[in-house]
Amino acid sequence: MKQAVLLTVLLTSICVALAQSKTDKWLEQLIRQHASPFLKDILNQPDTFHYQLIYTKIDRDKKNRPHFTNYYFRVNRHEYFNPASMVKLPTALLALEKINTLGIPGLNKYTAMFTDSAYRRQTKVRYDSTAQNYLPSVAHYVKKIFLVSDNDAYNRLYEFVGQQRLNERLWEMGYRDTRITRRFVAMNEDENRHTNPIRFMQGDSLVYAQLPAFSPVPFNFKKKIMIGRAHYNRQDSLINAPFDFTTHNNFPLEDMQQVLLAALFPDAVPEAKRFRLQPDDYKFLHRYMSQLPSESDYPRYDTTEFFDSYTKFFMFKAWRSKIPPYIRVFNKTGWSYGFLTDVAYIVDFRNKVEFMLSGNIYVNSDGVLNDDKYEYEETGYPFFKEVGNIIYQYELGRKRKQAPDLSAFQFDYRN
Repeated sequence: MKQAVLLTVLLTSICVALAQSKTDKWLEQLIRQHASPFLKDILNQPDTFHYQLIYTKIDRDKKNRPHFTNYYFRVNRHEYFNPASMVKLPTALLALEKINTLGIPGLNKYTAMFTDSAYRRQTKVRYDSTAQNYLPSVAHYVKKIFLVSDNDAYNRLYEFVGQQRLNERLWEMGYRDTRITRRFVAMNEDENRHTNPIRFMQGDSLVYAQLPAFSPVPFNFKKKIMIGRAHYNRQDSLINAPFDFTTHNNFPLEDMQQVLLAALFPDAVPEAKRFRLQPDDYKFLHRYMSQLPSESDYPRYDTTEFFDSYTKFFMFKAWRSKIPPYIRVFNKTGWSYGFLTDVAYIVDFRNKVEFMLSGNIYVNSDGVLNDDKYEYEETGYPFFKEVGNIIYQYELGRKRKQAPDLSAFQFDYRN
């Protein structure tokens, strides 16, 4: 009897999840029509790969104002997908916003930022060897987040914004299903609620001091999220039980796409969804969202490890594909536990093409988490490459009433 009840609950949950999925048949047919046998095999196993895709068509009017149309393929905000480094996107935006809203004379994104410690497992930062002046700053952390998805840079901005502000501001903007609960370092729930004291300095002069903080923000952890069949714990012991993601970060793909849209096209979103940024902040963001590791002097990266398509999944990362000089990808990616995500705005300046593409996929065939055995290279990156190229080829052949003026997204990356 217990097994029958459990089966009924499981089937009910599956039916509810399927009912909540959004799919535009046109997009599914477009992708299937051009899919290789490899891609068709993935598309035919949604319960294995848990993929989701959003294609955003962009049309400009006579005043060059963009208009967006979203098409969905198996998008479901209630199907848990670990966001991994995607939480760095709103954290970076809210760090820049906090600098602006503090409104303190002498405080800006370039001001030297020194992190202290005041609670268990907290660490200090006194200098940054990757910065030209060896000084840490919000600007340099944001830059590293978009260039190579730097984890420490995210941790420092998480500490600056604070767990409470991170979540309450995103909820205020309408992202009620999003939660950011943790740094990317081994800490428990209590330790993640405590954030460090921080000092902003100009030479020997204190510009702003932020006291250590505790976040009382309530999270709803009633829904248990268990993934896989087994996992390795922090002691590298195999546990024959699913991995528990109940208290982990959550960031639905639709919310990711909307956050990137707001960062790229603030005038095109409702005022309530705009980040409180200055024009210079947007130019700064757009530059480093699209700059390649080989184009950076500070930090200077080993390009054998941080190759140009290192964080460019759609169209390029598989087999370290070369990115043509006339194409730029403004994006953020995430990868962890077998979950892969890319949310991107792709621009072809030569052919006057622009579109957004957002997607994720889960590649963990053995069902064991934390074993570092995921099919990123064999399955995940080729999935993004092929889907990206299908949409790009469609965009190349699509007729537009107005050719876009894309000059606002062109940068001289040498300076």
